[in-house]
Amino acid sequence: MSEPQDSGARGRTTVCVLGATGYVGGRLVPVLLEAGWRVRAVGRSAHKLRCRAFAGHPRCELAEADALDQASLERALAGCRVVYYLVHSMETEAGDYAEKDRRAARCTALAAAAAGVERLVYLGGLVPDDPHLSKHLRSRAEVGAILSGGPVPATVLRAGIIIGSGSASFEIMRYIVDRLPVMLTPRWVRTESQPIAIRDVLFYLAGCLEHPETTGRTFDIGGPYIETYERLFRMYQQEAGLPRRLIIPVPLLTPRLSSLWLGLVSPIPTALARPLVLGLRNRVVCKEHTIREIMPRELTDCRTAIRLALDRIQHSMVDTSWSDAGPLHVPEWTASGDAPYAGGTVFQDAYRIRLAGCPEELWDRVTAIGGATGWYGYDLLWQLRGLLDKLVGGVGLRRGRRHPTRISVGDALDFWRVLDMQAPERLVLLAEMKLPGEALLEFTLDQLPCGDTDLTMTARFLPRGVGGLLYWWAVYPFHAVVFKGMARALAARTTCAVLDGPRAVPGRAPVCHLPGQGGACPGPDQGACRIPPEPQDPPAPGTPGPGA
Repeated sequence: MSEPQDSGARGRTTVCVLGATGYVGGRLVPVLLEAGWRVRAVGRSAHKLRCRAFAGHPRCELAEADALDQASLERALAGCRVVYYLVHSMETEAGDYAEKDRRAARCTALAAAAAGVERLVYLGGLVPDDPHLSKHLRSRAEVGAILSGGPVPATVLRAGIIIGSGSASFEIMRYIVDRLPVMLTPRWVRTESQPIAIRDVLFYLAGCLEHPETTGRTFDIGGPYIETYERLFRMYQQEAGLPRRLIIPVPLLTPRLSSLWLGLVSPIPTALARPLVLGLRNRVVCKEHTIREIMPRELTDCRTAIRLALDRIQHSMVDTSWSDAGPLHVPEWTASGDAPYAGGTVFQDAYRIRLAGCPEELWDRVTAIGGATGWYGYDLLWQLRGLLDKLVGGVGLRRGRRHPTRISVGDALDFWRVLDMQAPERLVLLAEMKLPGEALLEFTLDQLPCGDTDLTMTARFLPRGVGGLLYWWAVYPFHAVVFKGMARALAARTTCAVLDGPRAVPGRAPVCHLPGQGGACPGPDQGACRIPPEPQDPPAPGTPGPGA
């Protein structure tokens, strides 16, 4: 097999990226497009893919598939010559992610053969010669072995820590050093590793298309220097302009305690931090550097990689984040529209405020919610809720948001996930905190014929068991205080006058259909999926009415 080299042949060759909504995949797709290739970006949610910046590129196709569903993979891979496998199921929920990884790799190998794919490219992890290899690293090695042993030739690139804005490893380091002037660390802080900058990872991944001699081979990729985690912390401290941190390794911090501690001080959930921490005990350095002879490049040192990552964060230019990965779970009851058939009664609490005009201005304030902006009032209560979530292993508030003002479907937003957005009318957030049930928070903007704008905030909750019922009635008394305060603060951030409210909305609104689950919610002109206006009290003497 010989790969096409000229730009015309590139434009006629379709390259598939499995995991295009993940941290690496989301950055590889634009790199391949810029190099002239036709790219089919594949993920589990087509709606999430459509919201990516690369979705509108003329040489980019979008396809939906699940790596555990061979039939969907065969459809997505049809017509592709090369497939990048950038899927990793290290989930934060309970479950055997290693077994899921093995199943996904087998499905992909068989689907690639059935679809006539000529080559697979996989990004795995550096695997040391260590009898106490962590489950995380062992799983990455198993996936590489399954793909390499399949019917389609595979190129396996093995990397250690990836340094870049938004990577899980970098975010752990950033929050630890930023927040802790004195660090009591496990002994692994002096373990050696060979970090690599995300830009170098993308260079090697894309370069495999230009070098057919990499087919069927495994390569270690790493930066120019071997570092300890302690030295990396020192580099970050200096590049971030922080006072010197005191680092004290102690032998008593077990992996479990370390992951709990990391979960509290960083945005990484404890369940995700634990397998990463277990991997930090192993010395992960390159055993060979053959790839450097095939693809010569001046590699980025760790200090420069940290500086570049900090610069992109400071200028809100984080292209992808570790929190982007994962499926977009649409709760069944939001699609069925009938809560009893979905397994219970959906509780709802809604509040509305009416403003004189300014829908665009109000929408800008709504979509800037969370992260550094906060939740427009009662931030202490939100922070307390985030801390409680962290203590039970949830994501907490520190996950923040990738950009201070721009937002799209699939983005993480503190302990919520953007489930649906129809600008400038509707934003739906799905709760990803630990809950005894499923919760949605919806913001709707309705522009009235008279020119006024109604902002409605609706909380919906499907409880699971008695614990769910107790939870709802425990937090219900706080809704009036928090939601009314949020509505007033949102209105205060605009230049428009408040005409009415905030007040509770009586009655129960129908549940809207979400994209990918039976269609999109009808528009306001159709009258459905909208709470009818509540009876208005007569205005006080001298007070202008809504149409004034």
